[in-house]
Amino acid sequence: QVHLVESGGGLVQAGGSLRLSCAASGRISRINAMGWYRQAPGKQRALVAVITSGGSTNYADSVKGRFAISRDNAKNAGYLQMNSLKPEDTAVYYCHADIVTNWGTQSDYWGQGTQVTVSS
Repeated sequence: QVHLVESGGGLVQAGGSLRLSCAASGRISRINAMGWYRQAPGKQRALVAVITSGGSTNYADSVKGRFAISRDNAKNAGYLQMNSLKPEDTAVYYCHADIVTNWGTQSDYWGQGTQVTVSS
């Protein structure tokens, strides 16, 4: 079984920074793409940033230049550094990973979510 656990959310003032972490555990053979999504109240879940196993990244236009996604393949971990936070960044942030297990199955996995609240 595979689990993703996020940490690092919280309350921060506008202009501040937070760093989210995502730890993957279980019978993992390989992690392909890892990504961060967010869901604000009354809105659909939306992609924030994604990073491939080779390190290529892609960002939502709204976070370009402020957020940085990274990963540590040796630790099966992913990170999202969020700078210059704005009130509109307030949402529940979810980690996502495309994982191949030791049994050879490939599936999408999600974390439980972590709340990020940016006050004005």
